[in-house]
Amino acid sequence: MAERIKIGVIFGGKSGEHEVSLMSARSILSVLSPQKFEVTQIGITHSGHWLTGANVIDVLDTPQEASLTGAAILPDSALPSLYALTEIAGGLMMQELARLDVVFPVLHGTFGEDGTIQGLLEMADVAYVGAGVLASSVGMDKALFKDVMRAHGLPVVPSVVLSRREIEKNMEGALAKAESLGCYPLFVKPANLGSSVGITKCRSRGDLMEGLLEAARYDRRILVEVGIEKPREMEVSVLGNEEAIASIPGEVIPSDEFYTYRAKYLDEGSRLLIPAPLAPEVAARMSDLAVRAYQAVDGAGLGRVDFLLDPRTDDIYISEINTLPGFTKISMYPKLWEASGISYGMLVEQLVKLAMERKQDRDRTERRFRSA
Repeated sequence: MAERIKIGVIFGGKSGEHEVSLMSARSILSVLSPQKFEVTQIGITHSGHWLTGANVIDVLDTPQEASLTGAAILPDSALPSLYALTEIAGGLMMQELARLDVVFPVLHGTFGEDGTIQGLLEMADVAYVGAGVLASSVGMDKALFKDVMRAHGLPVVPSVVLSRREIEKNMEGALAKAESLGCYPLFVKPANLGSSVGITKCRSRGDLMEGLLEAARYDRRILVEVGIEKPREMEVSVLGNEEAIASIPGEVIPSDEFYTYRAKYLDEGSRLLIPAPLAPEVAARMSDLAVRAYQAVDGAGLGRVDFLLDPRTDDIYISEINTLPGFTKISMYPKLWEASGISYGMLVEQLVKLAMERKQDRDRTERRFRSA
């Protein structure tokens, strides 16, 4: 029998998307074959404490959490392992727990999808699933992502960025800057958060003030963008490293006015149309734009590109890229691939393979200058 791949699955996290991460991780863990993978579960609490042990996914955030062991991955390429941390008199004892061939960071949002944990794993010299530091951080910041799309000539709606400080010190100025975009409705979003947390659709100045204050709770950078009248919300899944491929597009029919957190995860009234009812040329254009957006940020492994389609003109606007999208078995990312011919289990295994291939490519990079 071939040697099993030692995989660390990290979930939870210090993020507003902590609960979504647990849902995704539970699905991924359920398809990791014990014949192919030696799995180590690593949970991160809301406060940022790393824990490991038996059935972390079941006891994280419960009173039974006390039975778990503190854990750490060190930014030391000579020690590519997970270490157990045990309190002893006078300090902590560190003991190697598991060597890791690859890490699957099932962490949505801040400290998981923004390049921070990717930087740690790069320094630890461990293969990991998903985009690198650059693509993760650009994809996470919706405002910076839009700047990159504009630089590549890719279509996005007009937008402005405000800071938390601007909002707190000069609300009138912040409102005027946002309203300079055009007529209502306007959308207000935390620049660095996903799963529609903190997003507000604003139809008036009063709504806009409330939306800015709400978004500022979750981030220091706030994005305001023009709303499209009754847009169709589309999503395309992308898979691969340099040679990426796109799935067929899917359409979201939200139970709310737009695809809110409640509509995504709590309310069963939302529907996913797979494939999206689109003219073939519109679907092809959308899939092409998804790959181009993915490549523009140097995506790797996986990504889901979200679009707004103006139903009056069929104009397509790239909304954002999610470099670690929701990954439950009913999430749009895997369901689009299932409809495109790749099952959930096959998809997880392909992502691990892509992670290890990318690590091999990274290992070819010379780290020491040699003069002639």
